Amino acid sequence: MKLDVRREMPGDEPAIHALNASAFGTGAEARLVDALRANGALTLSLVAVVDGVLVGHIAFSPVTVEAKGRTVIGIGLAPMAVAPSRQRQGIGSRLIEEGLRALRAQGHPFCVVLGHADYYPRHGFVPAPALGIRWEKGHDEAFFVRALMPGGLEGVSGVVRYRPEFDAV
Repeated sequence: MKLDVRREMPGDEPAIHALNASAFGTGAEARLVDALRANGALTLSLVAVVDGVLVGHIAFSPVTVEAKGRTVIGIGLAPMAVAPSRQRQGIGSRLIEEGLRALRAQGHPFCVVLGHADYYPRHGFVPAPALGIRWEKGHDEAFFVRALMPGGLEGVSGVVRYRPEFDAV
């Protein structure tokens, strides 16, 4: 299997929408990506392609952390989707690695994710509440953070807020 990871390009939108709907079994995440894109809020959108077929997608968008009277801007990873027939083949891991590498190169200090406790720690994410970082809607047991550069989490604690497009999910 030859896996290529690249930035989303014009024309990928229908395949990304269909992939998210298929992977999640609902249209909510697909509509979320469409809304983030429409509002210019996709900081980074990557696709995984095998033999010319889009089999994976990952989206990153801005988040804010209200920290001791100041607002810190970081990145949220969501959603990430892999075609059901292609799961457990390392595609999601490759999307995460490539995405975090690109975000680090762009100078983003940290990334948060709401996800599986047995998956994201393998990619360097740690429980966010242990660092005083909480998601505004709870789910502390599934909320993780990773510094993208040395000192990226220094002085960062407080409540994380995702973009308003997430309220519809």
